[in-house]
Amino acid sequence: MNFLDGSLFPENQDKLVITAAPYGPEWIPSDFPEDIPVTMAEQVQKAVDCYNAGASVLHLHVRELDGKGSKRLSMFNELIAGVRKAVPDMVIQVGGSISFAPESDGAAAQWLQDDTRHMLAELDPKPDQVTVTVNTTQMNVVEQMEMADLAGTSLAEPHNYQAYREMIVPSGPGFIEEHVKRLTAAGIQSAFQFYNINSYETVERLIRRGVYKGPLVCNWVAIGGGMDQPTIYSLANFVRAIPDGTMLTVESSMRNVLPINMMGIAMGLHVRCGIEDNLWNQSRTGKMTTVQQIEQLVRMSREFGREVANGKEAREILKIGVFYDTIEETLAANGFSPNRKPAKRSLTELAA
Repeated sequence: MNFLDGSLFPENQDKLVITAAPYGPEWIPSDFPEDIPVTMAEQVQKAVDCYNAGASVLHLHVRELDGKGSKRLSMFNELIAGVRKAVPDMVIQVGGSISFAPESDGAAAQWLQDDTRHMLAELDPKPDQVTVTVNTTQMNVVEQMEMADLAGTSLAEPHNYQAYREMIVPSGPGFIEEHVKRLTAAGIQSAFQFYNINSYETVERLIRRGVYKGPLVCNWVAIGGGMDQPTIYSLANFVRAIPDGTMLTVESSMRNVLPINMMGIAMGLHVRCGIEDNLWNQSRTGKMTTVQQIEQLVRMSREFGREVANGKEAREILKIGVFYDTIEETLAANGFSPNRKPAKRSLTELAA
């Protein structure tokens, strides 16, 4: 991205798109009973509350009645239908892991098999986005967390801590290409999860080969543990690499969430919050609900002079439903340079 004179002025920036992640599959209800919905009605109401607070994108996971993260697509269909009816303008983004929570005590925290994740393209009603992980990598979600962050929660239990410490995101080339093709065919936007510049470069190659022909919409995931480090240096390095047409949301974990989001707001990027990412206020004197985190970001953004996007405005900024016909159109729309053309050779060189 190019930061020209005036790039930090709010009148030269898009309205802020806030993504809420209120379902937190790594937690169990007893970790934060005041803010972890369990029944379907409660989960729908949580989406409504987040939208009313100022979030225009819902990062969606689902819970069973026993409080565990659901891996049943029928439950996803039910929640999506409920959210669509209750807040029709909200952008629904389904988490591509479905649920990475362990099946039982002592089990591994792991993502589901490729064939199961591909079935997210068959959800009915369909979501607006599905997150797409790029390249297999370690996802040690506790590496940047302090023990005080986990005190009194299920993640402080040794078997749970170890399960999340050893988690790996499976996302090989075959999976990525097939997943993107299926989502596109269903009219669902791929929301790419970029863990570093390497994962971004993989998607640029997909675009240059014509595998993906849509807007470049992505999260920069700065949680450490195999993913980028939550520092200004890592963010600046990443932002410098991506083209001006990119719609970029910043994401971090625990008490890194707020400072990373402050950087994102100031730079004209977009933000994500919620208990999936963080449970605490900055002094760690109390837990913050997802709604409280959203309200905090709304206040701060308005202090910057940057207004917050509603659902309809977020859809325009995200280009929901937009796909392109050709590689050339996709590259141009996303701010990339054209594909390199073969060099022209003289007749003398060709005859040699």
